[in-house]
Amino acid sequence: MQNSLPRTPLKKGKATIPKPILWLVLLTSLLLSGCVHYDVGVNFNHSNSGELVQHIKLEERLTSFSGDYVYAWLDSIEHRARKLEGKAKRVSKEEVIVTIPFSNGQELQEKFNEFFNSRVNQKAEAVPSESESELPKIESNLLIDQSNFLVLVRNRLIYDLDLRSLSLIASNGNVLADTGSILDLKFSLKTPWGAKNIPVTENAIEPEKNGNQLVWQLKTGELNHIEVVFWLPSPLGIGSLLIILFIWGGFYLRYTFMPDPRIQFAPKAAVTE
Repeated sequence: MQNSLPRTPLKKGKATIPKPILWLVLLTSLLLSGCVHYDVGVNFNHSNSGELVQHIKLEERLTSFSGDYVYAWLDSIEHRARKLEGKAKRVSKEEVIVTIPFSNGQELQEKFNEFFNSRVNQKAEAVPSESESELPKIESNLLIDQSNFLVLVRNRLIYDLDLRSLSLIASNGNVLADTGSILDLKFSLKTPWGAKNIPVTENAIEPEKNGNQLVWQLKTGELNHIEVVFWLPSPLGIGSLLIILFIWGGFYLRYTFMPDPRIQFAPKAAVTE
């Protein structure tokens, strides 16, 4: 996921550590400590309510190896979440849970892409130097198409995550490790009635189903494409339908079980001798 690591070089004493070396040190430390667990979940309550939840957990040996650098990265995640009206819960120094609410599919799409898209994050930063351009670039894009059918809303979610730049950890052309054994990246979708996965290609990722939740294990070094269709109840449509039924029921009872008001309140004919 494109939560860009801080671009400010770290200083040790009076020496400045170049960015490629920082990236290499960080990934090497991952080899020593195991996996980085990064779970991103989209949870829908109904068409007008939901949460974007991120759970990041780092091994303790990673933080002991390059703690200041990693803590700055986690702090930047919390800061961006608060800018999007979200909140962050620091379970420990190495673990954080971020929750960002959304009120509809369009808001989810905007907040998700603003949080993860690398080009958005780079706009607020200075132009990278030649050494910084060697950092892996990750492209992330989420699209939601919604169709309203009065009491139901049909949703089509498409998510593309390009992790081809993370295929290998290398230095000066020498392959050091396969990142698939280092990074544990997952994307999940939870809806009230479940969702239907649409495999576009033969090599499409098959999700694991857990009740009404689908979980995809993302593949590093590949272009990950996820496409699903799901239905959500529409509170606005259901409320409108109930109002219509209530009004219709009132007219039905009034003119079926009670006298016709045109007869009941009609003026009486004048009495003639």
